Amino acid sequence: MLHVNELTYRINGRVILDGATIALPSGHKVGLVGRNGSGKTTLLKLILGELAPETGSVSLPRRARVGTVEQEAPSGEDSLLETVLAADKERHALLLRAATAADPHAIAEIQTRLADIEAHSAPARAATILSGLGFDNDQQQAACSELSGGWRMRVALAAALFAGPDLLLLDEPTNYLDLEGTIWLKSFIRGYRHTVVIVSHDRDLLNDAVHSILHLDQGKLSLYQGNYDSFERQRREKQALELSLRKKQEETRRHMMRFVDRFRYKASKARQAQSRLKAIEKLAPIAAMIDQRVAPFIFPTPKKTLNPPLIRFENASVGYHEDKPVLSNLNLRIDGDDRIALLGQNGNGKSTLAKLVCGKLPVTKGVKWHHKQLQVGYFAQHQLDELDEEFTPHDYFRHLMPESRESQRRARLGVYGFGASTADTRCSDLSGGEKARLLFALASIHAPHILVLDEPTNHLDVDSREALIHAINDYEGSVILISHDRHLIETSVDRLWLVANGKVEPFEGDIADYAVYVLDQAKAERRNKANPASSRGGTRRLQVQPRANPVTVRRRISEADAAIRKLNEKIGVLDRALADQHLYSADPLKAQAFLRLRTELQNDLETAEMRWLEAHGELDDSQN
Repeated sequence: MLHVNELTYRINGRVILDGATIALPSGHKVGLVGRNGSGKTTLLKLILGELAPETGSVSLPRRARVGTVEQEAPSGEDSLLETVLAADKERHALLLRAATAADPHAIAEIQTRLADIEAHSAPARAATILSGLGFDNDQQQAACSELSGGWRMRVALAAALFAGPDLLLLDEPTNYLDLEGTIWLKSFIRGYRHTVVIVSHDRDLLNDAVHSILHLDQGKLSLYQGNYDSFERQRREKQALELSLRKKQEETRRHMMRFVDRFRYKASKARQAQSRLKAIEKLAPIAAMIDQRVAPFIFPTPKKTLNPPLIRFENASVGYHEDKPVLSNLNLRIDGDDRIALLGQNGNGKSTLAKLVCGKLPVTKGVKWHHKQLQVGYFAQHQLDELDEEFTPHDYFRHLMPESRESQRRARLGVYGFGASTADTRCSDLSGGEKARLLFALASIHAPHILVLDEPTNHLDVDSREALIHAINDYEGSVILISHDRHLIETSVDRLWLVANGKVEPFEGDIADYAVYVLDQAKAERRNKANPASSRGGTRRLQVQPRANPVTVRRRISEADAAIRKLNEKIGVLDRALADQHLYSADPLKAQAFLRLRTELQNDLETAEMRWLEAHGELDDSQN
């Protein structure tokens, strides 16, 4: 469906795309990855026609609809629901024609087309998307102008998803989402019927929502079948093979040059020596795969160990107005080695709790106790906009380390990844990733006992996120984490707190259990809208269920196990077939059929895994 042919593009003389070529069949879900600054967003703009290539072309079927998230967030007086509905331009135009049409034939034609595009169900579909992205029914009826910029970008994302284009281009779609919205978006993309290209650094999204990874590196595009973990494995294998071939080629070159050096001036061997020289010239060098080094993140060990707990809350409340608490009845403690992730939808009070821990908000009721010598480091995304544009990283370090020598400050900057070229660069000229790295340095420079990290990954690429995970795991203090990056949570924390309904309570289970919980809540809300009477007593997941018969449950577990095995075998066969690049050119219809079948099997596999998880949960309950 999408063909990128020998595309070349430069920015200020620097080659961004260098003869890039790729073909993506219809229905493919692709993750576009590459280092920050490699040209991913530029490629999307070229596909959209917003930029013109220097050479090459982008081709799509003639009537294919291409959609993306509009950069300018909606801000008018139309409601969120009306704004999303208007994204389906054909439906919108047909409704306008229907309101004024007088000719019976025209009316019949309009109504037939409205039925064909299922216009009658559009409000329900739009409401479902908005709900999945975190908007309740009342918010959906409110005007876009009442929302902050981040929430308006969610509306723009909802509009792009609702429009249902043949080719959907998403550039970092999770940046404005919480974990709950990210979980829902992943589920939506998996079930999307058309082609999707996603630029993302969210490893979990790239593992679970796409069929293949499109890697942009040094101006070239390479397609890898499978998810991100599979891409990393394939790329390392390719790297090792190329390194081996490169060594063999260098050895061949050296051997031939030794012959030339020995015999080039002997008349009897001169012709052979010249022949070897020509052969050496024709040896095409094997391109080395360049792995750019990612500077590590360093969080210093706290200078003094404090006895637990570091912080304790007793019947505490916090808010921005004394008579309107955001969170109430907090009975929590934080110890020196805690790794805690805060879960819950945006707007429920996660950042408020983070500010309370940091001392940026006082308790309005109850007690907050903490060590007098306690040091807390705080990182939040909004701080990027608060950096002084005229300051350099060295200026900040000079301010925070006034007693240190110049060489000591420079050495400390180097530890945080700011070498000579960036330490004296103004903040206005730093990239998003470099600004985030500076904020990490400022938050941890005094070796805090607690690090509070509020959405720390938005400007970090995949490799930098892995470096952050290593830094958190090496850090000997306590960590409070708010993130939509499931992979970061899974690999960095061991306790989950759910912030919801004005309370903070431990969540029993892991992040996979929480993902199931979120999707179950969304399903329950849809059921309750369809049948309000069923909503009495809360959602079904939170109701007490009768204990199941263990024999029956074990049989269901066995059946689910068998189904999972069979489905994995079928998916494996399809993956091997889809890994053959010849298939797409030789028989594109078969390739599309295989892709559709793989999507169906993947959905069946997730259903079987869900049955397996639920059955195990019932078995545990029945035995307790």
